[in-house]
Amino acid sequence: MRSGGGRPATGTRAVARPVAPRIPAPGPLVARRAIPVPPAERAPVRPPRGRFRRFVLRHGWRAYAVPLLTIATVAVLLDLAFPPGGPAAGVAATGTLPPDTVSAPDGESAPTGLAEGDVDASRAPQVAGEEAYVEKGEGSVSVVDGTSHVAGTGPLKRFIVEVEDGIDVAGDGFATAVEATLSDPRSWGAGGRMSFQRVGAAQAAAHDFDFRVTLVSPGNMETYCPGVGTGGYTSCRYGDRAVINLARWATAVPDYQGDITTYRLYVVNHEVGHVLGNGHQACPGPGLTAPVMQQQTLGLQGCVKNPWPYPDGA
Repeated sequence: MRSGGGRPATGTRAVARPVAPRIPAPGPLVARRAIPVPPAERAPVRPPRGRFRRFVLRHGWRAYAVPLLTIATVAVLLDLAFPPGGPAAGVAATGTLPPDTVSAPDGESAPTGLAEGDVDASRAPQVAGEEAYVEKGEGSVSVVDGTSHVAGTGPLKRFIVEVEDGIDVAGDGFATAVEATLSDPRSWGAGGRMSFQRVGAAQAAAHDFDFRVTLVSPGNMETYCPGVGTGGYTSCRYGDRAVINLARWATAVPDYQGDITTYRLYVVNHEVGHVLGNGHQACPGPGLTAPVMQQQTLGLQGCVKNPWPYPDGA
């Protein structure tokens, strides 16, 4: 009911109407800066698997060039170190004949390691005999063919005899002298210690022997005794070779006073003694017999000369 004044009747409530949300007026878009992610929270980036793949990614074409250059360098170095034809090619180029053994040498001197010098550099060779000899032969050696009987009763040692070419020495005569020396009962086979037999060219070619005795000119001693230091004066042992110096074979030494025959016995027994494993010995005292392994070529030091390992034959 409305009253005459137009007011609502007492006790009547007004009803509230819902208000619609306000929509902002369109305006310009504003770029928002991204919030950086801390390094600890970032996902790890895994490198490519495999060392080679990583090497390729890092170095590019160089990864293929470096191995190829390395292989080429190694091939060149090997070609220089090992020329075509093997060691024989080196021999042909130098024109020399090295010994075909490489074990430690023995000369007539005090031991100074693997290589032993034989004479003092200031000592000039002295001629004791009158027999002439060739100072330098052709450098190559030839086997003296022929076979001897077995001398002695102990374990057999087979040997060959060689003579340098171009030294004007009869090979048969030298071989006979070596045979006679080693078959003597006062030599290394004394008392049944060992026996000896010379063998010839066929056994030499098959390397069917224990050692060799080689006569070499003084001018080629260093070819067959490299590093020993013979000075062209003394003899030596190198590997399985007892190398006899032609000059000493022809003239002996001053202390032998021209007794070339005795000296030849001594030098064969001394150098073969080295081949058999015997070292040098000193003079035991003035007036006493010199051991055959004493360096009698360099002086007797008061001893009496002696060419035999067992002078009593026992």
